[in-house]
Amino acid sequence: MKRIDCFIPFADDTQVAPIIAAMKTQDEVSRIEVLDVRTFKSTASVKKIASMASAPFTLIYTKTTELSFGEYALERFLSVAEDTSAAMVYADHFKEMDGIRAFAPVIDCQQGALRDDFDFGSVLVFRTSALKEAVSRMDVDYEYAGLYDLRLKVSQKGSLVHINEYLYYEIETDTRKSGEKLFDYVDPKNRAVQIEMEKACTRHLKDVGGYLEPEFKEVDFSEGDFEYEATVVIPCKNRVRTIGDALSSALSQKTSFKYNVIVVDDNSTDGTVEVIKSFLDDPKLVYIAQDKTYHAIGGNWNAALHHPKCGRFAIQLDSDDVYYDENTVQKFVEAFHVQKCAMVIGTYRMTDFNLETLPPGIIDHREWTPENGRNNALRINGLGAPRAFYVPMLRRINFPVTKYGEDYAVGLRVSREYQIGRIYDVVYNCRRWDDNSDASLDIDKVNANNLYKDKLRTWELQARILMNQAKQKKS
Repeated sequence: MKRIDCFIPFADDTQVAPIIAAMKTQDEVSRIEVLDVRTFKSTASVKKIASMASAPFTLIYTKTTELSFGEYALERFLSVAEDTSAAMVYADHFKEMDGIRAFAPVIDCQQGALRDDFDFGSVLVFRTSALKEAVSRMDVDYEYAGLYDLRLKVSQKGSLVHINEYLYYEIETDTRKSGEKLFDYVDPKNRAVQIEMEKACTRHLKDVGGYLEPEFKEVDFSEGDFEYEATVVIPCKNRVRTIGDALSSALSQKTSFKYNVIVVDDNSTDGTVEVIKSFLDDPKLVYIAQDKTYHAIGGNWNAALHHPKCGRFAIQLDSDDVYYDENTVQKFVEAFHVQKCAMVIGTYRMTDFNLETLPPGIIDHREWTPENGRNNALRINGLGAPRAFYVPMLRRINFPVTKYGEDYAVGLRVSREYQIGRIYDVVYNCRRWDDNSDASLDIDKVNANNLYKDKLRTWELQARILMNQAKQKKS
C-alpha cells in the first residue's frame, strides 16, 4: 500500500521536474501534486492540500530547489511517525551550497519553539488525520502565515518529532553569513508577513492558555536610594579596537541629571584594560575588573547592577557599539517617566565598522505593540536594542550567567509582569564586523543558540500558563 501523498510548490518546469523525479523514486508515494509557489504558504493552499490528501500521510516540500532522498528515506519517515504517533515528523538532512555538500542538522521542537523561522528543513511529513483536524480549526485566511498557522495548530493536538538522521538532500540558495540573516524579520519589506505571523501566534497562545492581557504592574520610581539617576553599563572582553569608541560615546552624554558609566572587564588579554584605564581621569567612569571565575555577559551585567554606584536606571552599551548622539541617556530616562515602564528598548541603525549604514538600516521593531508586546516577545527571536532597565526591578530578576541570550531572557521575564516602553527615534549605532559574536557562526553554534532561546520561551510559556491557571482558580 502506498502511504503518502506529496505536495510541492511550482516555480518553473526546470525546477519542478527534478523534484517530481525524486518523489517518483520513492515506493511509498501515492500521488504528487504541484501548487502555485506564489501562494504556497497561504491558508488557501494549506486547505487545498488537506482536501486533496487521502493517503495516511502527507508530505509538504517547502522549497522550489532540487531535492533527493537517501536510501529508504520515506520509509524511515513513516516508520518513526507510526511508532511515535507523531502529528508531524521532520529530519536532519544535507545542504548543497555552491557545489559543496554539508551536514544540516536541525533541533528538537519544544513547547516554546514559537518563532516562525524555526528550521524544520524543507520536508514536512504530517499524519493526514492530524493535518485535516488542524485545518478544520483554521478560521483565518492568511496570505503568508498559512503553513505557520498549520504547524502551530498541529502541535496543539500531537507531537512534532525530530528524526536526528540525515534523510535527504536539498539545495541551499541563501549564502549569507549567520550575522547577515539575523535581521530579516525586521526588514520593512517583510512587514506584512510579520503582521500575519503575529496574529497566528497570538491566537495560538490563547488556545494553549499562555496569552497575557495588556495589564501591568505599576512601577514605583521612588524605590531605593541612588546617587545617580542613570548608569551606562558596558560589559566587555577583548575589545581593544572598539572599547575606546564606546567609552567616549558614553562619557560624552549630555543630561539634566547626574549619570555615570560602569565598564566591566571580564579578564581581557588584548590591551582592552589599558584602554579603559586611559579614561579613568573622568570621575564619571567606574571600572570593575572581574575575577577569574565564569561570568559571561550576564554575570558582567549583574556585577554592574549590584555595584553601589549603579544608578536608578541602567542603560546598555555594547563594547563594540556607540550611541547615536549625546542625547541618548537623556531620552531613555525621559521615556521611563513618560511611559511609566520597567524596561525601555530603543531604535538602532545597523552600520559597518566605520558607521556606514548596512541593510536593513534602521531597526525599530514596530512589530511590537503596547497591546500585544507581552505576547509578541514569545514569537520573535529578540526584543531589540539598546535596552534600559529600572534597577530595583532588575536586581530582583538578575541576568542569567550566560554569554548568549541573556538579554532576551530578561526581556521575556520583564514582559510577563511589566510594561516595556519603546523609543522610535534612532538612539544607537549597532556595528557589524568580523569580531561580532554572531557575525559568522557554524550550524552547530546557530543550533545551540536557537535551542537555548527556545528553552527560554518554553520556561516562560509554562510560567504564563500556570499564572493564568492560578488566576482562573481565584476568580
